Amino acid sequence: MAAHFFNRAWELLELERTPAQDRELLATALASWLHWQRVGSPVNLAVAAWQVSRVYAVLEDGARAEVHGRAGLEIAEEAALGPFYLGYAFESLARAAAVAGDGEQRGRWLDVARTAAEQVADHEERAMLLADLETI
Repeated sequence: MAAHFFNRAWELLELERTPAQDRELLATALASWLHWQRVGSPVNLAVAAWQVSRVYAVLEDGARAEVHGRAGLEIAEEAALGPFYLGYAFESLARAAAVAGDGEQRGRWLDVARTAAEQVADHEERAMLLADLETI
């Protein structure tokens, strides 16, 4: 169920959504996060927190995006998940700050995320992270 809800939320993120689909988007991202809390590894938990943060950012709720971004960062740091997952945690915090209109924090988190991206060994993962950073 966790993966199913995660994938459904991702499908909805890629659409031009109606208000009803926005509600479904939030519900499915939170359902995925809840299920991963029960069955997931630290990687699953970090990615789920990132997705919930991203959903709140897309829905223009910077405060809640930041809460979940910080949760993802805490998980990534505690589990020593490495620069790819840390970079995405920083990405979520930069996006949350941008949505909240805090340009100073946005820039700070983007700088930290780019530094993490430089340390990602896998070329495709590094490129994906850098591309996402460019959308903020």
